[in-house]
Amino acid sequence: MSAPSIAPYFPFARVKVVGHTVHLESPTPSTIIRLEPDSRFRPVCHRCGGQGGVHGAGLLRVVRDLAVASAQTFLEVHYRRVWCPACRKAGVEQLSFAGPGKRITYRLARYVYELCKHMTVQDVAKHLDLDPKTVKAVDKHFLNEQFGRTDYDGLRIIAVDEINFGHGHQGYMTVVLDYLSGRVVWMGMGRKSQTLDGFFAEMSPQQKEAIEAVAVDMWEPFIKSIKEHCPQAKIVFDFFHVVKGYGQVIDHVRRREYRKADEGQRALIKGSRYLLLSNRVNLKPEQATRLDQLLAANQVLSAVYILKDQLKLVYGHTERLAAKAEIDQWCELAAGVDHSLMRRFIGRLRYFEDGILNHCDYPIHTSKLEGVNNKIKAIRRRAYGFHDPEYFALKVKQASPGVKTTTEMG
Repeated sequence: MSAPSIAPYFPFARVKVVGHTVHLESPTPSTIIRLEPDSRFRPVCHRCGGQGGVHGAGLLRVVRDLAVASAQTFLEVHYRRVWCPACRKAGVEQLSFAGPGKRITYRLARYVYELCKHMTVQDVAKHLDLDPKTVKAVDKHFLNEQFGRTDYDGLRIIAVDEINFGHGHQGYMTVVLDYLSGRVVWMGMGRKSQTLDGFFAEMSPQQKEAIEAVAVDMWEPFIKSIKEHCPQAKIVFDFFHVVKGYGQVIDHVRRREYRKADEGQRALIKGSRYLLLSNRVNLKPEQATRLDQLLAANQVLSAVYILKDQLKLVYGHTERLAAKAEIDQWCELAAGVDHSLMRRFIGRLRYFEDGILNHCDYPIHTSKLEGVNNKIKAIRRRAYGFHDPEYFALKVKQASPGVKTTTEMG
């Protein structure tokens, strides 16, 4: 009875297994598989894939492969130089299991890529005893193949937002989302109008004309770019960004009232920022009680708090005339609060009024945007060491591929 063969574990084209060595005494068990060209097959040019003639032998390369059991596996590959009649030059022969000059096999690279979907680069490198730079390069290669090209097909309603890139405030990246599917379509460094211009630059005129609506915050550079490239698209300022802007007014008023207050009122106002900005339903009973005491004690804070809830009513309307009347009434009441930031907010509300009313035609909410932003934050926290914006963008695209949908809007 013959000994079992290891050849079936290495079913590579145009080479054959001629021997192997196992090292179990070292701290990391390993095995070396020796491969030689199979003389039954003519060598293949690595550039064009055409058959050629042997132009020389004696080349040797060691390539890391998938582990056999717990042993790291290395392929000691003897291969040849090839004269290619199609390329009219000499070169090395193509190896079916590893790219030219690569030190790991295709199947190990695929395994690295699959692990990187769930683990950090550092963890994968430690698990496989590979250089982190090698792991990142492999992951980025496969990501580029799948997500490197911007897919503009089927875009009708998009959302544009910006995120902090890296630690602290080192910079921003602009994110474009297919609102209907939840797919991250594109990311670019910066948050200027020129940044978003880069997204539109590769779109065909037909693809630009297909854009019906764009959800965006009240950031002038984005608005400028959208109007220039997609003038027919309705710009929609969603509920979250409008209320968030008003939250800044509340906080400035709160601080001014604290400076004006006597010692008794200061005790109530101090630390009340969360109470004033949160929805009442999210407060604990003791927090709700404290909020009621604060509002009863300070008429100005009570007014700005009530205005916060009334501002939300604008987004409860589906008819533009009714929503317009709600804005008019809100601005009239808000004008009674004597604060420069309130006057400025009223001016911005009037300036961006059309984009707010467009919500009646395209009721775009922030749930998908927030879901994607949470994924982006999680990716950033997982210590990938993203000093490479391109790699970071590819990881975000991978995490947010979207789902097919037939949802109709408008």
